Amino acid sequence: MTRHEITVDLPLENGEILRGARIVFHQSEARGGKTIWICHALTANSNPEDWWPELVGPGKTIDTLRDRVVCVNMLGSAYGTEGPARINPETGKPWLLDFPMVTIRDSVNAFIAVRKHLGIEKIDLLIGASNGGFNAIEWAVMEPERFGRCLFLCTAPRISPFLGATVEAQRMALEADPTFREARDLSGGSAGLKCARAQALISYRCFQGYQLTQSEQDPDTLFAGRVASYERYQGEKLVRRGFDAYSYFTLCNALDSHNVGRGRGGVQAALRTIQAPCTVLSVDTDLIFPPHEGRQWASWIPDARFIEISSSFGHDGFLLEIAKLSALIL
Repeated sequence: MTRHEITVDLPLENGEILRGARIVFHQSEARGGKTIWICHALTANSNPEDWWPELVGPGKTIDTLRDRVVCVNMLGSAYGTEGPARINPETGKPWLLDFPMVTIRDSVNAFIAVRKHLGIEKIDLLIGASNGGFNAIEWAVMEPERFGRCLFLCTAPRISPFLGATVEAQRMALEADPTFREARDLSGGSAGLKCARAQALISYRCFQGYQLTQSEQDPDTLFAGRVASYERYQGEKLVRRGFDAYSYFTLCNALDSHNVGRGRGGVQAALRTIQAPCTVLSVDTDLIFPPHEGRQWASWIPDARFIEISSSFGHDGFLLEIAKLSALIL
């Protein structure tokens, strides 16, 4: 998949206009086959071959040589689309904390701008997992006539109090780093970001997953330290790959905005407007989006089936249970 970008003036839900906003996206070279649009998760980028390599690529289940595959980097991300890491045209410096509050709907409007730019009228399959699922559900409501089929993985039509609590704890970790509010440059808040990422990972996994991968190998260990090393590594890994605390903060705020029922008579009324056949998938060990919640809101979509799969890896099952996901996409 190759990287592209467009520049647009983007009206925001808060009434502001983000002028000259850069929107980055990846697209496969294929123009035949199906059109498949993937909405990425919180800290991923617009190239699903990077973060879903077992599923997306030449000859894979989502075949980039056969199908037209598109993925757009969401607003506020650290990976190229307009966000805190980009330059504020009024100051000539990175936006950092001055970047406006953006919502899930704002990101979907950026997706729509790319769709129009590419001249795509019909999307055969829309896929969104986790926060990407927030975008996908919102889009299925905003342009219901646009989609042939939708696949919503480990997600929900509205942020829950539990997820909101985990997000706030992560923001608190950012703010506990004194360099975050100083906002001198993109390195600000990096220690807080490492902590926020480590906190997030606990909610992304589950008891079974940690038992399988992080149990002590030495039965006589005096102090358990393997999992501590793993948590620190995951925090450092996010910082090393170029993510910054201000983009993370912006994306966390956007999560709080997610509510497909806002201004539409509530969640149930909004979901009833979806026209495409949908599959809603939950993972049995997902702490963030438990299956009973997925089963309930799937019943509010006119043409939807609910599937629950088993995994030892909690919410991250949508990244790791490749064989089970492939069977749903084919």
